[in-house]
Amino acid sequence: MVSVLIAGASGTIGTALQAVLRENGHHVHTLVRRKPHGPTEHQWSPDNHRIDSGIINHVDAVVNLSGASISRMPWSARHKELILSSRVNATKTLAQAIKKSPTPPQVLLQGSAVGFYGDRGEESLDETSKRGSGYLSDVVVAWEKAATPAALKKTRVIYARTGLVVGHAGAMAPLRLQTLVGLGGKVGPGTQWWPWISLHDEVRALVHLITHNTAEGVFNLVGPTPATASTLTHELAQAMKRPHLIGLPSFAIRALLGEAGVALLLTSQHIAPSRLHESGFSFSEPTVHDAIARMLRN
Repeated sequence: MVSVLIAGASGTIGTALQAVLRENGHHVHTLVRRKPHGPTEHQWSPDNHRIDSGIINHVDAVVNLSGASISRMPWSARHKELILSSRVNATKTLAQAIKKSPTPPQVLLQGSAVGFYGDRGEESLDETSKRGSGYLSDVVVAWEKAATPAALKKTRVIYARTGLVVGHAGAMAPLRLQTLVGLGGKVGPGTQWWPWISLHDEVRALVHLITHNTAEGVFNLVGPTPATASTLTHELAQAMKRPHLIGLPSFAIRALLGEAGVALLLTSQHIAPSRLHESGFSFSEPTVHDAIARMLRN
C-alpha cells in the first residue's frame, strides 16, 4: 500500500487513476488550486511555485498530470504559450519541492506525451528513438527537463509518454460525435499511424509504474498493436453502427484547425511500448477494437 499525491487529478486520467488507486487500497491525496475541501486535498499555486501543507514530505509517490488541454483547437498564440507554461510551471513546482524535501517521495511519475517523437511516417519508434521536430516535441522536451531536479534527491523519475487515450473525453469526443451524426470516415489520408491506448490500460499502466520498485526513465504508454487513423475510425464506426464514408480531408484540417490539426491528426507515429512490456505489464485491451468496445460499454 502506498500514499500517492496527484496533480491534475480532476482530468479524465486523474479521475480514473484516483478511483483505481483507492479500489486497490492505496491512500490518495490531490493538489487543488481552490480552497481544500478535506484532509486529502492540498492547495498549490504552480504559477507561483508554491505547495502548501508540506504534503510532499509525507507521500510515497507523486503523479503529475497537470497541464492545459492540447485538444482545444485551433491553437492561438496565447493558448500555445499556456500549453507550455502550464506544464513547465507545474513540473518545476513539484520537482523543486521534492528536491527541498527532507523526506522525498520514492517516485515522481511525470506525465508526458508521444508528441516528443514528431511526425515520423513509417519509422518504427520506441523509447530509445530520438526526439522529433515541431512545437509539440519542443513542449515535451521542456516539460520533461523540468522534472530533472527531483532526481537529485534519489527520487525515481518516470516519464509516461502517452498517446491517444481511447475514452469518452479528449480527442475521442469529437471523433465520436462526428461518427454519431453519420459523418465518420477517414481523417486526412487515413494511413498515418495513431499511437493509442485505452483509458483502462492507461490507468493500469500508471499504477503498475507507481508500484514497480525499479521503474525509471521513459515509458511509452501506447497499445501493443499499432493502428492507422483509418483503422481506428473504421472500428469506431462499426462499433457505433454508423457509416464510415465522409470523414475529414487534409485540406479541411489545415484550413479549419491549423497547426493543431496537423500536429494531432495528420502526424504519423508508429510507436511500440517496449519498456512497458519488459517491465511485465500485460494489456487488457491489446487492439484498438478492444479499446473502443470497452469505451462504448462504460
